[in-house]
Amino acid sequence: MHKVMNSFDQKKRELEFRAFANRHFERPSDCRNADQIRFYVQELCQKISEYENRFNQAPAYAYVLLAQYNLAHNQLVHREFVSSYC
Repeated sequence: MHKVMNSFDQKKRELEFRAFANRHFERPSDCRNADQIRFYVQELCQKISEYENRFNQAPAYAYVLLAQYNLAHNQLVHREFVSSYC
């Protein structure tokens, strides 16, 4: 059963997610290889799914963090490409 969230509940979920992410995820800029980034992206996607299943929406910061991991991954792949082929 989905629970409809008011603005207080949304803010509470947002703060809970930020605390969870700070404890369990490394900053995207601190990741050193593609496998590490892929691991965090997979874990983050599972957490987003969990929020969407429980509350019918995920915290906005979850998507911001996902975008940061994707950017870090793209930059890492680009650096590896340039060092390999240029």
